[in-house]
Amino acid sequence: MTRVLVTGGGGFLGSYLVERLEARGDEVFPARRADYDLTVAGDAARLFDDARPELVFHLAAEVGGIGANRANPGRFWYANLMMGAHVLEQARLHGVGKLVIAGTVCAYPKHTPVPFREEELWNGYPEETNAPYGVAKKAVLVGAQAYREQYGLDTVFLLPANLYGPGDNFDLESSHAVAALIRKLVEGEDEVVLWGDGSPTREWLYVDDCAEALVLAADRYSGPEPVNVGTGQEISIRELAELIAEVTGFEGRIRWDTSMPNGQPRRALDTSRARELFGFEARTPLREGLERTVAWYRAHAGQQVPAG
Repeated sequence: MTRVLVTGGGGFLGSYLVERLEARGDEVFPARRADYDLTVAGDAARLFDDARPELVFHLAAEVGGIGANRANPGRFWYANLMMGAHVLEQARLHGVGKLVIAGTVCAYPKHTPVPFREEELWNGYPEETNAPYGVAKKAVLVGAQAYREQYGLDTVFLLPANLYGPGDNFDLESSHAVAALIRKLVEGEDEVVLWGDGSPTREWLYVDDCAEALVLAADRYSGPEPVNVGTGQEISIRELAELIAEVTGFEGRIRWDTSMPNGQPRRALDTSRARELFGFEARTPLREGLERTVAWYRAHAGQQVPAG
């Protein structure tokens, strides 16, 4: 039995990871923001004292869609940078055997050639609307590599695609596109207005597939290089909206507000490194994952989803 700390353990991805770890017999300590504010050094130290972990997954983040990133650039930079730095330092001080950090696809340069290869990570500046968040996560990657080199801290850094699935954040102010589209199209009647022109592409990873990738990386990979985690399949926001309209039965009109930003033009990952290094391949087809997510939202609409 391994003592495992999961920061953000009460959140969307964290809850799936905790379930997987407990199912295999690990002793899991799911840290929640209400109990430990990881932007505060003292709280981070208290968490590691309480958890006494052998293995740590750092999933805690402050994150959202384009609107949330535009409204909170300073907070997103500060919170994600400080959380990552404090977790790295406490992992070093407490002699943690392994640390797995969830980065973000937002760290890639705005005009990265598709599919995104890990070698391209430093070849430009991220898309402006999410740059503070993406740059903070890239700084944590640098810290992870530096701590490995100086202190021998075995830290693995993953770059997941955008996640979706049952239990997602459906708050229109802070959610990502799949959750926001599902809510708007389930609740919409005659017309739904969506941001941009629908042309940007994204890659969507079912949340439980991502949890599987985290476990596989912890078990099988011990290297300094970041690793993409995704499906390798891109879909335009317009096509995604049409697919979700089909799944939800929405029969109204979708209108695109081109005065609002599109965000990064294209996103799709080269996932060969994850397959080669720790045997991860996404299992859940997009339509099947969307059907499960829509069903969950319909069953839980109006209920408050706990934050991590």
